[in-house]
Amino acid sequence: MYSIALCDDDERELDRIENFLASYQGRKQEVEYKTERFSSAEALLWQVRENGYLPDILLLDIFMSGKNGMEAAEEVRMLGLDIPIVFLTTSREYALKAYGVDAVQYLVKPLDDKRFFHAMDSVMGQIGKSKKNQIVIKVAGGIRQIQPNDIIYCESQKNYQVLYLEKGEYRVRMTAGKLWETLEGFCRFGRCGRAYILNMDHIVSVEREKIVMDNGCTIYIPRNKAAEFKKVYFAYYFDFRDGKV
Repeated sequence: MYSIALCDDDERELDRIENFLASYQGRKQEVEYKTERFSSAEALLWQVRENGYLPDILLLDIFMSGKNGMEAAEEVRMLGLDIPIVFLTTSREYALKAYGVDAVQYLVKPLDDKRFFHAMDSVMGQIGKSKKNQIVIKVAGGIRQIQPNDIIYCESQKNYQVLYLEKGEYRVRMTAGKLWETLEGFCRFGRCGRAYILNMDHIVSVEREKIVMDNGCTIYIPRNKAAEFKKVYFAYYFDFRDGKV
């Protein structure tokens, strides 16, 4: 089930877009979706920032009262979100700027089935790949899409989890168990006691009472925890080398 955000300050245009989507689904029976309609960029961005709303696809008009669609797209990218964006507009004026926000398509109205369906095919191909290779974490000020291998390790600090990335870190209010539910589907992660989740691709060495990561950090843990984790690590290492994961 895909979530599609429609943003246009003209209700008739929103109706037209939904009709195009219905026609597209008629041809692509495997595509299931739900839509959220927004009559302003401000309303859309408020949902993203305050409620962690993260659609799979954003169909966005440019010329709207208040904040225009290009400004909205720029803010979406500033939030670190790589939601596929399709611009639906009446002018080619912003066509070059659309490349700056990595828009998938730039469609000039009036729309027709052929161009709209082509744009949707491109979007579906893109999100099919990205969904398999990212996780979504809610942080202060909104949400973040993170590539799993960018995470070096995670540390539990009371009611918060700290995610140490190759560039920076995030402090997330959630339990260690909930974070593990998010990460355990990726074979590269292993849990070390209750306090740590480690990306085994970033491990340099596992010693008696410490684990050294490739960012220079050393994690000190009880000897028995290191011994338990060592079994997990070597199982992953040799399975990976044998092409089993």
